[in-house]
Amino acid sequence: MDRTEPRLEHTVTDGVATVVITNPAKRNAMTAAMWQSLPVLLEGLAADPSVRSLVLTGAGDTFCAGADISSLRDPTGAPQGLAVAAEEALAHFPRPTLAAVRGYCVGGGSQLAAACDLRFAEEGASFGVTPARLGIVYAASSTRRLVALTGPATAKHLLFSGELIGTDRALRTGLVDEVLPAGELDKRVDAYVRTLASRSQLTQAAAKEFAAGRVDRDAHWADQARRSGDTAEGVAAFLERRPPRFTWPDGSGAPAGGE
Repeated sequence: MDRTEPRLEHTVTDGVATVVITNPAKRNAMTAAMWQSLPVLLEGLAADPSVRSLVLTGAGDTFCAGADISSLRDPTGAPQGLAVAAEEALAHFPRPTLAAVRGYCVGGGSQLAAACDLRFAEEGASFGVTPARLGIVYAASSTRRLVALTGPATAKHLLFSGELIGTDRALRTGLVDEVLPAGELDKRVDAYVRTLASRSQLTQAAAKEFAAGRVDRDAHWADQARRSGDTAEGVAAFLERRPPRFTWPDGSGAPAGGE
């Protein structure tokens, strides 16, 4: 493989899938091929039972400066459709997802970060939603997701102006969840995903569905909890002052999915 070719790299280590946006010549801008490849990559990682969480980040000192502008010349709008499909695939990934952000997180980069469950950023990162600079209509699904994170006023500010905001304002408005000093982001992300790995996947899967607005699965998740024995194990471990040994979905329960 040509190591200068724009691409998505990934590794799976100790239950953590790490996806790295790699296009350093263009501040990790997403090409049409990269947008198209992300749902396929995520589908494969979702099917891997060893994956307990996913971290999305950018190569070097930039998260993602958005879509490769040259791809936006397509008059059919196809690249925008690919971006929305990639965003939705990330939003529906069945395990917890975290965006680890350094530097610019702009345009399509902000779309991807917003589609993750959580966003941790290094001090000095810059965030922007920039379709107004290009005369692009931001997708309805992407707009709703941004509003859910930041509230309507901040979402309108970002969309109307295309201005960049820093980590202080991003934290204050809910666009990011934690801001770390320079040099501390990787350490915090590593510690956090280790914490996730020690917790109940059953709880995480149900919480992810409910937080996304699913309202018809209470009985399903109650049944999963009863069949898996994770609740009994969690209580016993607490009383015995030992780490719990959760088994879902490897025990009698089943992974999350539609019914």
